Amino acid sequence: MTLRLELIAISKQYPSVKANDGVNLQVRAGQIHALLGENGAGKSTLMKIVYGAVQPDGGEIRWNGKTVRIKSPAEARALGLSMVYQHFSLFDTMTAAENVWLGLDKSISLAEVTARIREVAQVYGLDVDPLRPVHTLSVGERQRVEIVRALMGKPELLILDEPTSVLTPQAVEKLFATLRQLAAQGCAILYISHKLDEIRALCDHCTVLRAGKVTGEVDPRTQSNAELSRLMIGSEPPPLRAAPSVARQRSQVPALSLRRLSLAKAQPFGTTLVDLELQLQPGEILGVAGVSGNGQQEMLAALSGEDRRAQPGAVHLFGQDIARASARKRRLLGLHFVPEERLGRGAVPAMSLAQNTLLTRSDHVTRWGWLRVHAVQRMAETLIARYQVKAGGAGAAASSLSGGNLQKFIVGREISAAPRVLIIAQPTWGVDVGAAALIRAELLKLRDEGCAVLLVSEELDELFELSDRLVVMAQGRLSPVLPISEANRELVGEWMSGLWPEALPSETRGGVLHA
Repeated sequence: MTLRLELIAISKQYPSVKANDGVNLQVRAGQIHALLGENGAGKSTLMKIVYGAVQPDGGEIRWNGKTVRIKSPAEARALGLSMVYQHFSLFDTMTAAENVWLGLDKSISLAEVTARIREVAQVYGLDVDPLRPVHTLSVGERQRVEIVRALMGKPELLILDEPTSVLTPQAVEKLFATLRQLAAQGCAILYISHKLDEIRALCDHCTVLRAGKVTGEVDPRTQSNAELSRLMIGSEPPPLRAAPSVARQRSQVPALSLRRLSLAKAQPFGTTLVDLELQLQPGEILGVAGVSGNGQQEMLAALSGEDRRAQPGAVHLFGQDIARASARKRRLLGLHFVPEERLGRGAVPAMSLAQNTLLTRSDHVTRWGWLRVHAVQRMAETLIARYQVKAGGAGAAASSLSGGNLQKFIVGREISAAPRVLIIAQPTWGVDVGAAALIRAELLKLRDEGCAVLLVSEELDELFELSDRLVVMAQGRLSPVLPISEANRELVGEWMSGLWPEALPSETRGGVLHA
């Protein structure tokens, strides 16, 4: 096979870390090549160098046998490269079509681009509305826009950085069929993922990075998950001991309850919430499954206090009506929230990690508004150490961290607040197997200490691993609740289309018991 891309001794130094240290890599035409490594191993930096978004300090890039210097993403696209970033590169105030149009030849009209998006989306089974403004899209919907944009360029090399993080199993299968089709046509694919099952199922070659260096190359099809894990992080992640919840009995007062919550969509392309009923008990994890864009964002906004339009009496926290309460008041009552978007909502990119702790934690703010700066610094340092966050200290900007490391910091910030109720969305999106195991173990520990956890995730394996009970969200409605022992992937997949019975024998919609 033709050598499509060759990297020779690529190096990149940042102030606090050497992201890439003499990396060599070869990718051939028609090859689906995995790049595997733990959070902070240098994978995303290396791909940004290939795509022209970051310039290397040393080394050589060869494209189709010729030495090139790729100075910008525009030059990369002109050569025939496309990339889907882990952190999306979309303008919030523009539509999906306008965002795609920015990277294309301006001889093509916006109307033609819109029609082409619909065509590509239909061919590859990606549900994308080109006329929707990006700020109204969920994380999963934004990821679909990025993938469609990359596929529209008919690339010779397609780089995918965590492309399936927020896709459903059905959408993943369609994407894999697409990628195999592209590879059969001669397109080279560089695939970055922490999902070892995906790499073994899809890729025919794998390069492993650790601490910025290549530590091995294998055929992933011949490796077990445990072997790949050892190559990536030096060991296998500890087994997760998900004992059944000790708080099976229903308390008289639920930790969190929704009572016929209905909300008109706040955005023209949002989802209207219809008669949501939900009861979350202390000491349990209630999982919420569903395809992105079916009302999860709207429900989370109503629960966290970002959207305070709910009718009085629709949202209760330990029996207290909080439907119109501010996010701050809800935190004071013990409700903490981890949003699905890390940068921009979970953390302010330009602020330090220490400063970012102050977004939701007021432990070290005096009654007169003074900051105990050294105490805030120590809190951030404690979180960095406890959750094994790779960062240049408490003063490092949030934007300088890899996606997985920032996720660990944000999750740690909320868990360490000892919440009575934790609402968490996509907790392990884009994190490596070691970090995912750490976060999941912390959630189980929190549950066992009596915290009520509402887990919104598009990772069915994660939901089945952690949840005591499961509910599905589709078209702005909640399904009947299922004890996890009665749930299976086929049934949940069917319910994701909104096809559920009106009530089950033992429980009804959202976890409310029959009389």
